[in-house]
Parts: sequence; structure tokens; C-alpha cells
Amino acid sequence: MTQLTAFARIRSWLRYLRDEIAVLGSLLGDGRTPWYARLFIGLLVAYCLSPIDLIPDFIPVLGYLDELVLVPLGVMFARLLVPAALMAEHRAELRGISPWLRNAGMVIVLLLWVLIAIGIAWTFAVWRYGG
Repeated sequence: MTQLTAFARIRSWLRYLRDEIAVLGSLLGDGRTPWYARLFIGLLVAYCLSPIDLIPDFIPVLGYLDELVLVPLGVMFARLLVPAALMAEHRAELRGISPWLRNAGMVIVLLLWVLIAIGIAWTFAVWRYGG
């Protein structure tokens, strides 16, 4: 029973973190967001998307530790930089978006990554084996 409870707590925390990242992403496009908050959020997003890590991912356990620690700390710090009223407004807007639409955005991003991988594989095949 405690394992299920711990799993449920972790799952709800990950959902909360996902929603907070979505709110921070929407704050990037809002002109009322202070410039220093936009800069920090942009750097945080770039770090999350970058293949370059402080600790390489191939190192067991420690490789993913930087994402497990730095990203949530970055989200918490970014929340401190943005006015609470603005955060609440963006949270309310994102609650109004249907889950289907949020998932559609994720599918689009995944499809873009697949297209990039296909393009790289095709370029390598042409380079290696000729056109």
C-alpha cells in the first residue's frame, strides 16, 4: 500500500512540474513578464532541451541527477521571479486548454524530432553510400 501511495505522490508531483513548466513556457511570450524572469526561463528551457549536461547522462544514476535536481530548482526559482498575479492568470488560462490539445502539442514536437532523425539518417546514407 505504501508503494502505491509513494508512486501516486511521485506521479502527482511530476504532473505538477509538467504544468508549471507549461505555465513558464506561456510566460515567455507575455510582455508583462519581467525581462530577467524571461531570460532565466529561456535559459532553463534551453538547458532542458540541450544535449549538453553538467553531468553526462551515460554515467549511471548521477547522469540523470542533474535533471532531477536542477530542473525542479530552476522552476521554483523562476516562480519567484514572476509576479504571483501573472502566474495565477497563466495557470487559469492553461487550465482552460483541453488535455487533447496539450497532447497534440507533444505529438507535434515528437514528430519534429522523428523528422530530424530521419533527415540526419538520410544525409548520412547519402554521404556514406553515395546518392
